[in-house]
Amino acid sequence: EEKMEADARSIYVGNVDYGATAEELEAHFHGCGSVNRVTILCDKYSGHPKGFAYIEFSDKESVRTSMALDESLFRGRQIKVIPKRTNRPGISTTDRGFPRSRYRGRGGGGGYSASRARFYTGYSRPRGRAYRWAGLEGVGPSWAWSR
Repeated sequence: EEKMEADARSIYVGNVDYGATAEELEAHFHGCGSVNRVTILCDKYSGHPKGFAYIEFSDKESVRTSMALDESLFRGRQIKVIPKRTNRPGISTTDRGFPRSRYRGRGGGGGYSASRARFYTGYSRPRGRAYRWAGLEGVGPSWAWSR
């Protein structure tokens, strides 16, 4: 609940310069209202910034005001400013290679794609190999022995 409420007072800022600091971002958005927190997202393996940030304001009105800074120049780059939505589909906060799978609502985690991938790697390959290893003519799919 609290997180949803904080998200309603937050914005997503895209195309942020990799050298930008939280202080610089706060200064850029200072005119929109009181800034509670600036989060610059970093890659958890390399530690390098990902090029986007979240800014949480003290009130929701500041989110509307900050929309005026969409496409404004920050450190020589045109930034993208949009209201933050809780768990925005397509924006992956963990780099698992399945950015959209977590939003299908299948018990969180890796979700639908990961379990499907596990199914294929776990079952179809060994079964295919078993036919060839067993060398049993006529057992299994025709391709296993017609060659």
